[in-house]
Amino acid sequence: TRQLLAFSRKQTIAPKVLALNVTIEGILKLLQRLIGENIDLAWMPVSNLWPVKVDPAQIDQILANLCVNARDAIAGVGKITIETGNVVFDEAYCARHVGYVPGDFVLLAVSDNGCGMDAETLSHLFEPFFTTKAMGKGTGLGLAIVYGIVKQNNGFVNVYSEPGHGTSFKIYLPRHREGAHSETEKPEPSAEASGNETILLVEDEPAILEMTTAMLEELGYSVLAARTPGEAVRLAGVRNGRIDLLMTDVVMPEMNGRDLAGKLQSLYPDIRLLFMSGYTADVIAHQGVLDPGVHFIQKPFAMNVMAAKIRAALENG
Repeated sequence: TRQLLAFSRKQTIAPKVLALNVTIEGILKLLQRLIGENIDLAWMPVSNLWPVKVDPAQIDQILANLCVNARDAIAGVGKITIETGNVVFDEAYCARHVGYVPGDFVLLAVSDNGCGMDAETLSHLFEPFFTTKAMGKGTGLGLAIVYGIVKQNNGFVNVYSEPGHGTSFKIYLPRHREGAHSETEKPEPSAEASGNETILLVEDEPAILEMTTAMLEELGYSVLAARTPGEAVRLAGVRNGRIDLLMTDVVMPEMNGRDLAGKLQSLYPDIRLLFMSGYTADVIAHQGVLDPGVHFIQKPFAMNVMAAKIRAALENG
């Protein structure tokens, strides 16, 4: 568990009191784009949902990872269901059911009718780097990240799965009580924060790469998506048109973001740069991987924050 929590600790978070249904509704369109048109996305919110206090960008991250996971478990046509609910667990229930905690919780469930998992796979599910996917299809970090986020917010997660019948992830987040003013709207990116430039996006975590690509396309940008710095250099090398912006993770296994930027600037001298990381800008600068004064965005980020950072990088160099 200590190892898993380290995944969430490296991110600085900004928890807000949320009306979870509103936060989820703000991302449904992007999730549908992520999972593709062969898969139905069913949304089943409960009314009068209790508020929770969580960073909204972390809810986006949880849903992106679970939906990509569900999509990969569905061969072809299928269905993913997202639902919410209010749940109370008393001491007696928790005594009879392992893994439950007494109290008032808000349920966020993501279920699919895909291939399901056996008991052996389930027992390793939240371990970092554990994956049943083919080589090159994923790092196995996605579910460890989900687990880390839920634990960081004092919640817990249970998984139900049967081979051939699908899987259901049930996340329980504590009900927020004091002065519970709920966020009623997620800020949408303003019209001027969109654009039509070409962005080369480099991110080694597949779910984040897909989610960010969907967000950028939603804003009107053309996206070249790369999982590794090597792939980014290859894409840039064969491209005929312009590349206006390199948006890259800073810390990657093969080459860091600054070195990648140097290589791409030799091909595209006018390319603008936006660096991103789960670490804070101070930590990154201290490690000497970023020069002072560069454009930087910290993960996880909301769409409107990303939209504004991209415009700043494109317009101010």
